[in-house]
Amino acid sequence: MREKLVKLLENSYSPYSNFRVAAIVVMKDGKEFVGVNTENASYGASICAERCAITSAIAHGYKKHDFEKLYVMCDNEKIGMPCFICRQVISELFEKDKLVVAMNPKGEELTYKVEELCPYPFSEDDLK
Repeated sequence: MREKLVKLLENSYSPYSNFRVAAIVVMKDGKEFVGVNTENASYGASICAERCAITSAIAHGYKKHDFEKLYVMCDNEKIGMPCFICRQVISELFEKDKLVVAMNPKGEELTYKVEELCPYPFSEDDLK
C-alpha cells in the first residue's frame, strides 16, 4: 500500500501549501478508491485526500459501514493524521472498530481504530 500512496502523492493539486496528501480507502469487498488533496485559491473550497477517496466510494454506490480501512500519507517527515473534518466523515461512515493507517514516505506508520481518532463523535443521535 505504501508504494501506491507514494505514487498517488504525485497527483495532489497543492500549489498553495505544497503539502501533498494521498489516501486509499479499502472497502469490505476489497475494492479500493483513491483520493488526493485538491487545493483552491478560495481555501474553503479545498478538499482533503481522505474525503476525496471516501466520497468516490459513495459515488460508486457504496454505503455506510461498507468501509474496511483507510490509508493516508502526507509528503512529510512526520506522520500526518486526518483533520477533524475528515474525522467527522470517517466517524459517520466507518464502523468504530475499523482502522485508519497513517504513514509517511520513509516507512513509518501509526494505526488507530476509528473510535480512538473520534472518541466523542457528532452523530445522527445528536440531531434527535
